[in-house]
Amino acid sequence: MSNRDALPIAITLEVRDTCLCLHLQRAARTVARHFDAALRPLALTNGQFSLLMSLNRPQAPSIGSVSTLLAMDRTTLTANLKPLERRGLVTITVDDDDRRSRRLTLTPAGRALLVAAVPVWKRTHRAIERLMTSASPDRLRADLRALS
Repeated sequence: MSNRDALPIAITLEVRDTCLCLHLQRAARTVARHFDAALRPLALTNGQFSLLMSLNRPQAPSIGSVSTLLAMDRTTLTANLKPLERRGLVTITVDDDDRRSRRLTLTPAGRALLVAAVPVWKRTHRAIERLMTSASPDRLRADLRALS
């Protein structure tokens, strides 16, 4: 490698210490691991919990509205729905008003699983917030919403 191709270690350290993307990714992975461990006895991941929770609405949402809410592309959402559908937690039906669109509905088993998962989520959520000794969880949520 020539000298002109060398990247000073100072730049590496600057990125390590200041990169918002890196710090958000690390925090997200850490928080996700906490929720995954807590939800494991229910055979749920944190992503599946969020997906199921996003379907808990009076009217069955469309794939498009759920993908927007979860900031997930439709292909990824569809792939994440398949195991939940196989487990009988979600049904995917054709929209009566737009035959090209699909609607997502929690089954009774999906609702029952969410009912069982919410206390686990609450306990885990409180524990994670307690780890934030010098930060306001409400302020963090506001800042994260501003980014998205």
